[in-house]
Order: sequence, then C-alpha cells, then structure tokens
Amino acid sequence: MKKQAIQLVLVFALTAAAVHPQAFGFAEPAAGEGAAATQSDVAYQKAMSLLDQSRWEAALKQFQELGARYRDKADAALYWEAYAQNKLGQVSTALQTLARLKANYRSSRWLNDAQALELELRQQTGQKVTPESVGGDEDLKLMALNGLMSSDPARALPILEKTLQGGASLKVKERALFILCQHDSPAARSAVERLARGSSGPELQKRALRNIALFGSAHNHQLLSEIYGSSNSVEVKREILRGFMVSGDRARLASAAKGEKSPELRKEAIKQLGVMGDRDTLFEMYAPESDREVKEQILQGLFIGGAADKLIEVARTEHDPELQKKAINDLGLTGAARSGEALVAMYNASSDRGVKGAVLNALFLQNNGKALVEIARRETNQELKKEAIQKLSLTHTKEGADFFSELLNK
Repeated sequence: MKKQAIQLVLVFALTAAAVHPQAFGFAEPAAGEGAAATQSDVAYQKAMSLLDQSRWEAALKQFQELGARYRDKADAALYWEAYAQNKLGQVSTALQTLARLKANYRSSRWLNDAQALELELRQQTGQKVTPESVGGDEDLKLMALNGLMSSDPARALPILEKTLQGGASLKVKERALFILCQHDSPAARSAVERLARGSSGPELQKRALRNIALFGSAHNHQLLSEIYGSSNSVEVKREILRGFMVSGDRARLASAAKGEKSPELRKEAIKQLGVMGDRDTLFEMYAPESDREVKEQILQGLFIGGAADKLIEVARTEHDPELQKKAINDLGLTGAARSGEALVAMYNASSDRGVKGAVLNALFLQNNGKALVEIARRETNQELKKEAIQKLSLTHTKEGADFFSELLNK
C-alpha cells in the first residue's frame, strides 16, 4: 500500500507540474531573460525544498530573497511567504503579505490560492467569514460555510439548505451535504434526514444516504433502517443495503439477505455480505435455500469473501450439477495454494465427466501445472487425458515444460 501511495503522489506531482509548471519551479524562461530565469527556477526549487523539510524560517527568508530578485517569481514568492509565516504563527503578518499579493498582482494565478489561505487564516483567528464576503467562488463559499457552521450553525444552516435546494451544480451540492453531515447538531441531523428521505430529489437522496452510512453511528444505522422499511424504491433500498455494508451493520444486512421479499434486493444484500466477509452467515443460508438464483449469488458472495473452505464443502456435497460446477469454477479463482489439493482430490473421487472437466478448467485458471501433470500421468480415459494435456499446454509452467520434454523424448 505504501508503494502504491507513493506512486499516486508521483503521478499527481507530475500531472500538476505539467498543468502549473511555475508552482513546481519548472517555469520556462521569459523572452530575453535567459540565464536569469534559470537561476530563478533553481532558487524557487531550493525554497520549496525548505518548505518540504518544514524549515519555515529558512524557507521564509529564501522566498523573500526570491521575490526581491526575480520578478517572474514575485507573486508565487509572496504566497509562499504567507504560507511560511502562518506556519511560524505569524498570522497577522501572513494576512498583510497576502494583501500585498492581491494589491500588486491583480492577474496572478495565485490569487485563488491566496484567497483560500486568507479565509483559513481569518477563521483561525476567530473571525466570522461569511459566504457573502468571498465573492462568487463556489469553493471559497463552501469553505466559509464550513467555518460558519462550526461557529454559528443557526446562520449557516439556512444558507446550506438553500444551496442544496437551489440551482447549484451537483458537485457543489455534494460538498454542501458533506459539510452538513460533519456537524452533529440536531438542526444539521434534521436537514440531512430530510434529504435522505427524498425532500430534494433522488440524486441528492442517494448521496445523503451514502454520507449517513459513511458517518456511521447508532442513530444513523437506525435512520437507514427506518428509511429502508418505509421506502418503495428499489434504488433507494439498494443504496441503503450498500450503506449497511459501508457502516458495518452486519445484523441488518443479514436480516435483509434472509427475509427480503424482492429477489433483486435479496441478492444485493447477499452480495454485500460477501464484501463484508460474512462467510458464516452466507454458508448457513446456502443449504436451506430453495431458489437456485439466490444460491448462485450466495456462492458468489462466498467467493468475494474469500471463503475457499466453504466453497470446497459446497463443491463436494452439492447435487445440482450446475451449482457444483460454479463452486468448482470459483475455487479455480481462489488460487492453487488455497484449493489446489482439494480440487485434485475431487477429480480423483468423482466419476462424473462434467465434474472432472470443471476441475480441469479450475486447475487451468490457477495455472496449476503440477496438478495437471499429476492428472495427465494417471488418467486412463484418453479423452480426459487429452483435455488435461491441452489445459497444461496453456499454463506455461516449468512442470508443463518438463512433462512435454519427457513426452517428446520417449
């Protein structure tokens, strides 16, 4: 996971550098500046490196020198000066630096960043920054609303609800909803509950349900359960079943998997139990279940949950040939280490041509050359022997190569 995280950070950094090269010290020299522009890039990179090391005083000094010496970096230098000053606890000075940036560089691409930083600083000092005071920038308005929600929820709540009910984009509404869900005041909970019950349309209702599940609590679990019981919408109920999985509400999910009248919703609940890894509940449900499609979904849930031992048991005892083959096929996808030996044992114990063929295919899916060689050596049925050898030829394993060399040298 750490390696993947590092790779993602590198991809983001390279992408950002391509879009805004100046922010990463890769600005191209302006006409006629030549070596001076190159020197400014080096100085910028040095200052950014100091920021990365959290050496705030050294970075502040470097950016001050950078802004005074190189005009192509002056606006960026002012922004990062303010950033470093804030880190040093010099909030008042940082606000003055940002004011200089806005006054002297009215077309700078750093103005939006500066306004966002200013908003953050003012909120740190306890100032009540209103959404009306930040202009038309939706991102800044939402930041202001978040701060206002913490300090004066009675004032912020009507603005958030107006945003959610108005003509703002779905993206803005989603963020406004997220702000509401983070605040556990009775008024905020009531507003979210109205959205979750469908007061502002189906799209926002789904997103409200997702947020309720994400911020899981006993109250939220109960709310989801109440909405599930009162709703006639399959889409809403499916969203709530997924919410039960997200919030870890295993009991309600299992109850829906066992008692839901709608086959579609029942299968969704079973699927989510698999995602949660509730192998025992799924396996307990399998034997008494009479609906074949539901049984298939339970097998899929066991596979998703990584229950190789349960799938082995089903594959050994199931009398329905199609269900048995599905269990065997799923075992092929669990890996040789977990089910290879059991598959070979099943092959040897069965006299059913269909079962044997399913096992050979499962071993192929595992790239299990060793098991296929073992079967090919012992099998007396020429048709099955040829099938085992044909599957083996597709595995590209050392065991297969050795076996074919042996055949050719006879």
